[in-house]
Amino acid sequence: MSSVFRRWCAPDLALAFSVFTLFYCLFVYDGPRRLFRDSDSGWHIRTGEAILAGSGLPRSDPYSFSRASEPWFAWEWGAGVIMGAAHRWQGLTGVALLYAAAIAACSWLWVRLHWAAGGDFLLACALASPMLSTVNLHWLARPHVFGWLFLLGAVWYAEARGKNGSPLSHLPWIALFTALWANLHASFFLAPVLALLYAVAAALRPMIWDLPAEPERRAAGRFLTAAAASGLGSLANPYGWELHRHVAAYLADRELLARVGEFQSFNFHSEGAFQILLAAAIAATGAVLALGQGKLGQALLAALLLAGALRSARGLPLAALVLLPLANGAISEALRGWRGLRPGVRRGLDRFLGYSARLRALDRGLGGAALAPAVLLLAFAALQAPEVKARTGFPPGEFPVEAASAVAQLPADARLLAPDKFGGYLIYRFEGRRKVFFDGRSDFYGSGFMQRYVRLVQVRPGWREQVEALAFTHALLPNDYSLLEALETAGWKRLHRDATATLLERGRK
Repeated sequence: MSSVFRRWCAPDLALAFSVFTLFYCLFVYDGPRRLFRDSDSGWHIRTGEAILAGSGLPRSDPYSFSRASEPWFAWEWGAGVIMGAAHRWQGLTGVALLYAAAIAACSWLWVRLHWAAGGDFLLACALASPMLSTVNLHWLARPHVFGWLFLLGAVWYAEARGKNGSPLSHLPWIALFTALWANLHASFFLAPVLALLYAVAAALRPMIWDLPAEPERRAAGRFLTAAAASGLGSLANPYGWELHRHVAAYLADRELLARVGEFQSFNFHSEGAFQILLAAAIAATGAVLALGQGKLGQALLAALLLAGALRSARGLPLAALVLLPLANGAISEALRGWRGLRPGVRRGLDRFLGYSARLRALDRGLGGAALAPAVLLLAFAALQAPEVKARTGFPPGEFPVEAASAVAQLPADARLLAPDKFGGYLIYRFEGRRKVFFDGRSDFYGSGFMQRYVRLVQVRPGWREQVEALAFTHALLPNDYSLLEALETAGWKRLHRDATATLLERGRK
């Protein structure tokens, strides 16, 4: 087998794992349905389609009646355009394939990061299970998946290229990279933060360990210039500096984030949490070992991501994606240098490491890039199967899919009381023409609105006054909401009920 054939047609571990992830996501995890279990996908798609249709970047709210025409930062507009294009091409099937492919690309980069960190082949294979179990917490058709790709790419660069790269030749590419990131997802701020962490680490290393100061000083300078380039690149967005101010204000709003479910801490007592706890434990172990090995940049990055993961469930996938490969490198180095073991244990460990190193040497000569288009075509063909297509889309058990036909019969000016979870789906289902009360854009609605909303749906004192003030004419609520019974008691008439939602009409006075 020629080296050219192996490089292009024989898959390495990175490609094999990404292909496994693609088909696991689509056909084991049930991605065509479960990727849409967050209704925010709906307004992202419709926003992207509107931009593609020539409406331009939205500057005010086009979707609600509760805050109609108020200023809105469409801070993930680029991701919306990509989603809108995929939806124009193949509907929700196209969006599902887009995100499954992006998730698979994350797996490819995840394996490449193992090699950049000096990780062991067999340990990388062993860490795949806790990684997938943790990351699929947030497998959703939403722009944060693009943010994962950019973060993995940034850490890979820092580990594989950043310490020795030429800043003058790399700076324009770093700026372009961050500019793209800033127009796709709000996590772009991690680019300069990462570069600054590694710059600080390089500057501190000679003060802590007995190391030559000059190489570390040069490395610190390279990372500082990379931080400056990424910061400047992030300004290349339609909002300029205002985007940074808006993101910072959003992340600093404790009252608001305390009411957003995905920003709450993960419940490690929940069913299936063992793999997630294992991933966090391995990441922490790797951080301690990295610090002992003088890898201060990795240790600082691990401290930042683990703190975020413990504080917010949406930080756990970031920790698994970034820290498990770095932990592999630190654990592998520790195993190679472990002294004081009994001879039999040392021999067994050396055989394991030697066998793994030979597998990695074989893997280094493989690639398989020519297979990637064929794999995507195969996945696309599988998604066209009638039984798969029938399941593709927003889950009827979570969203008012059945009730939407009854909602369609309401007057165009109906003021529909519906929760934020339903709002994004309604925006999608009615292409933004039927205005909603509330949806998942928490940064747009703000903490004050959310406080009033919680009081309303929990039927707290003052809820009747809110109903009057907002002049609701109809309500579409999940069947287990206390507000549903309260409205019916107040004389609202039931128009429709199914296993998921009930549609009510306000009684005439």
